[in-house]
Amino acid sequence: MIHEFNNANQTRWDKGGFQVMLKTPQSSTPLGFCDGEEADEREIVSMAEAESADVVIDKQRLKTGREIWTVRTTSERPDEF
Repeated sequence: MIHEFNNANQTRWDKGGFQVMLKTPQSSTPLGFCDGEEADEREIVSMAEAESADVVIDKQRLKTGREIWTVRTTSERPDEF
């Protein structure tokens, strides 16, 4: 399940309550948070398809074992961010 960005969820991330932070290349503010399950990836793709967008999820593993997923459209090159 995708949890939107808000102060309560940011605090939960800070305390280790989420496994994944969702970001975009255009913003330093997170899109939201999730547990990093396959269903979360499907939900992200489904939301993008509903907006007629194709997306790629770039995953970065942190030292803590948690991850940051950068969600970008297929028209954005990875070296642009």
